[in-house]
Amino acid sequence: MAAKGVLFKKFEYESNLWDKGLERVAGVDEVGRGPLAGPVVAGAVILANEVPVELPVVINDSKKLSANQRLAAYEWITESAISWGIGIVSVSDIDKLNIRTASFLAMQRAIENMPVAPQHILVDGLPMDDPPYNQTAIIKGDSLSISIAAASIIAKIVRDEIMATYYNQKFPDYNFAAHKGYATKTHIEAIREHGRCAIHRRSFKLKDEKQRDLFL
Repeated sequence: MAAKGVLFKKFEYESNLWDKGLERVAGVDEVGRGPLAGPVVAGAVILANEVPVELPVVINDSKKLSANQRLAAYEWITESAISWGIGIVSVSDIDKLNIRTASFLAMQRAIENMPVAPQHILVDGLPMDDPPYNQTAIIKGDSLSISIAAASIIAKIVRDEIMATYYNQKFPDYNFAAHKGYATKTHIEAIREHGRCAIHRRSFKLKDEKQRDLFL
């Protein structure tokens, strides 16, 4: 549980918008820009428009939480948020569009899939192209905004589940449950041994010259 001062700081962007009469502020973030395989997934979350005395779970950048903390936060977010949505963009679309455009498309879909529409969106990193609502882009937003952090958590849980269950079973030679498609040593070794599978991103190139031929 966060101290009151720290917790209030996490709600600063949201509070400033609430004070302007914008009650439905959505945090938006994506997960899966960097992996060699699998979809990019975005989350969008509208939390209640008040700063709580305390939170029963830890809400922070999903990369800074343990697996158990993320799962507990996911359950709390999906049960208590005013609205939330998930957007998914496939590997084939990533290769057609490029990862930047695909990430924005995933965000757009996450927002569209919210049962309750936002009045303003807080976006992690760079601003969206042609956003559906007025936006505020926040560098390192998943560490500075509680709503963006919540969006990063639900996106991370959903993407990890897709990779660890569906794709891990469909392509058992690659052990996607272990690395979720990221460029780990074991993943590179699996590609070298078995070649690429259907969910490897053809548009991605490895930095290591000795590994580049794996993606040609």
